[in-house]
Amino acid sequence: MSESDGMDDLLDGGLRQSLMIASRIAETLARRRQEEQRQQEHRDAQAAHEAAARFAAERSTAHAVLAHVDKDQWWDNAQPSDIATAHAVAEGWKDYDPTALAASEKIRHEVLSRYAIDTRDVVGAELEAGIQTATTEKAKDEQARGQEEEHKSDAEHQKATQLIAAARAEELRAQAAKLAPEMERHQVPAEYLANPELTKALQQAHNARTPKALEVADAVVKERMFLIGKDGINGPDVDQLRKETTANVNGAGEEHFKDPAFVDAAKNLHEAKLLAEGGFKGDKWSTQEQRYERAEKELFARMEDIGREIENRVTGNDSSRLKDQGLKTETAAQSGYGSAEHHQKFADSLADTGANERQIRGRLAAARSEGTHPSAAVTTGKATKARKSRTGSTMGVERGKSGLSR
Repeated sequence: MSESDGMDDLLDGGLRQSLMIASRIAETLARRRQEEQRQQEHRDAQAAHEAAARFAAERSTAHAVLAHVDKDQWWDNAQPSDIATAHAVAEGWKDYDPTALAASEKIRHEVLSRYAIDTRDVVGAELEAGIQTATTEKAKDEQARGQEEEHKSDAEHQKATQLIAAARAEELRAQAAKLAPEMERHQVPAEYLANPELTKALQQAHNARTPKALEVADAVVKERMFLIGKDGINGPDVDQLRKETTANVNGAGEEHFKDPAFVDAAKNLHEAKLLAEGGFKGDKWSTQEQRYERAEKELFARMEDIGREIENRVTGNDSSRLKDQGLKTETAAQSGYGSAEHHQKFADSLADTGANERQIRGRLAAARSEGTHPSAAVTTGKATKARKSRTGSTMGVERGKSGLSR
């Protein structure tokens, strides 16, 4: 009996010791898995950071290439290769960057007016060949030049981009030397001069001759520094503005963000919201609330213009004829504008023209966002004032999937 008890104690002690060893091994394995997971998360975060840094650097380079396209002096002296390079950069970035989108539209307008070439109908090499032909008024070697341009290597394009970026960097260094006192006073890093709005504000502070003028300029510099802290040197990109606007504005869709004026209005509304949330009060000309209301009004006005353009394209109506008819029927149209019957008739008219279901839904969504006939809204000039911010996410307007409260 006693021998059996001793054996049981021995077995019990051995089992307990084995279990303790197994527990230690399990703890070691768990710690190892946690360490491996932590290292993997660190590698993922580092890779994401490096990718974001590369994207920001490439975006800054694109801004440098496009910095001169809005200056007439540049167009007077630009070579065909310079224009083709700027066009290629603008087209490559216009879906991601508001500055590139605006530059793309500017380039299209200038090339069309100066050389009678529509950039939407040509690629980069053809554009350069076309401009060269229009400039020299010679077409003998057009095919040879076109083939030559088609075989231009990526290295040549990259070299041209780097040269333009280097020239832009030199220009920024000269600006930094000139604006050094203002930059030191506001603690502005030199790389922030790539932001044109901030550079303009610093220049105004530099040129100020009275205390009041200096105070106004300094206030703008502080606003710009705050916005750079929120959105970066290059400001919000198109994708960011698209997500924010479509989430909060009923009727806003992909087609609106192909329009530079609409993107600019969305950017102004975005910045007005950030400034109000940041506690900025506005300036001597308008309060921050008035700025927000003005930006909101511009956004809705541009939405209405784009909606009418889409309607004209879908229905095939001639714009000049519509204007003449509009003068005669405007009063009658106001009475039924926005009603269910009005929307149904509009949908039926779109269907009769052969518009597909997606086009009809998109135009109806834009139409329903307008509760008042556009001409009546302009005549009365009354816009519902945005409510003062209670929290950061509800500044200026009531927000939700139903859109901005007008």
